[in-house]
Amino acid sequence: MSSANIIALVPLRGGSKSIPGKNIKPMAGKPLCMHAIEAAHHSGIFSKIIVSTDSEIIADIVRYSGIPLEVSMRPAELATDNASTESVMLYIAEQYDFDIMCTIQVTSPLVQENDFIAAWKQFEFEQLDSLATGVLVKRFFWNKEGRPINYNPAQRPMRQNFEGWMMENGAFYFTKKGLLQAGKCRLGGKIGIYEMAEETALEIDEPSDWEFVELQLRKRQGSVYKSTIEQIKVLISDVDGTLTDAGMYYSAEGEQLKKFNTRDAKGLELIRDLLGIRIVILTRENSAIVSARAKKLKIDDCYIGILDKPSFLKKFCEDNKLSMSNIAYIGDDLNDLECMSEVGFPACPSNAEKEIRKVSKYVAKEKGGEGAVREICNLMLEIMQKV
Repeated sequence: MSSANIIALVPLRGGSKSIPGKNIKPMAGKPLCMHAIEAAHHSGIFSKIIVSTDSEIIADIVRYSGIPLEVSMRPAELATDNASTESVMLYIAEQYDFDIMCTIQVTSPLVQENDFIAAWKQFEFEQLDSLATGVLVKRFFWNKEGRPINYNPAQRPMRQNFEGWMMENGAFYFTKKGLLQAGKCRLGGKIGIYEMAEETALEIDEPSDWEFVELQLRKRQGSVYKSTIEQIKVLISDVDGTLTDAGMYYSAEGEQLKKFNTRDAKGLELIRDLLGIRIVILTRENSAIVSARAKKLKIDDCYIGILDKPSFLKKFCEDNKLSMSNIAYIGDDLNDLECMSEVGFPACPSNAEKEIRKVSKYVAKEKGGEGAVREICNLMLEIMQKV
């Protein structure tokens, strides 16, 4: 890391009108904000990552993320629709000692750790006072009055010979502390522009933006997860809160019932038939209902009443000559935590316990018993290009 004291500021206000709960809404297996926060952490250039928020829910989510960071609860006047990012930056500047602030906007989740590293190198090399990120755009622009802005129509350049313009994409900004406090603006003095990849041009403001960016992230995940998924030979699934909604239902006669999801069942069938993955059902409950459901799904590996899941998993791997990297595990509660911390591909429903979400490589959008298992199966099929 540079000798300069660089902090990362991540403003995360709780309110969002266009996409409610946007900053923590699940995107490609994790809360939106965590894509940029994880990239900042892995870059290794920041002495501190500071999340500024007015929401205790957001604060809890980032604290349980596993990323070392600090949460700064902002005053009410800095949490209104009219409060500027600069006002938050200036507030943090009064609270923390630093040389350079990097303000990160999580609505650009396609940012990667190398972007922070390369931008900082550019900042140092060019001896800048501030820096913005942008994307090279080779488009011809006009104003509303019909006048060209960036080219001469009488001498229209060929696209390959057109230098283009840099469009600010809002991913992050570097600002010297003295400049920020003197000018009360994130950009000033000698300004540089760090060029990012073309697909990072879009910031998430509307639901349509969300769909496009999530598609890009899933493509990237495919390349990241492919080597992991290729090693998976067995998928182990918990039952209550995973294959069911964790509810307890009783008939008039007092018989206990469970509600399973048929889409989850189809997902398990698909990865078994198309990927050759062995399906295992594992639960602490000694439940005849679970055994009946497994029989219906033609799942021979159904283990009920298993109180010590870690010991079972270890013996299961030894007996079947498997390593932990060969295991995918879907769970939702603390009795799955030790197993999920060891396996190759841990995943969970959106409403799993915080500690479970923290160790999971993929957190589904759906809740347990409402399609989470199917979503995880679909992810594995997509990565292996079977759908």
